Amino acid sequence: MFDLSITKLLVLAVIGLVIFGPDQLPKMAKQLGGTLRDLRRVADKAKADLTEGLGPEFSEFDISDLNPRSFVRKHLLDDLDMDGFMDEPVRSRPHPMDSGQRPPFDPEAT
Repeated sequence: MFDLSITKLLVLAVIGLVIFGPDQLPKMAKQLGGTLRDLRRVADKAKADLTEGLGPEFSEFDISDLNPRSFVRKHLLDDLDMDGFMDEPVRSRPHPMDSGQRPPFDPEAT
């Protein structure tokens, strides 16, 4: 979701230290941690309420399938995995056109 590396986290920590100061930064971090914990608790409760509200007909329903990324991976890319196509690195896949070829032109599409 977020691409946070160690250097980016260090830069954020230094910026937070400059803005809030060394005495306020631990309090802010504690408040942020508590807020994230509360949000996670609310999300888990909503997920449990949704699962309970769906009833026994949907007992095998996985709520994570509602995530578009996992939906596409499950329903579209599973077929490619079975063909062995996804086992190859992306760089070694053949390009649909040879170099020097011009792409086809469709005047009705433009």
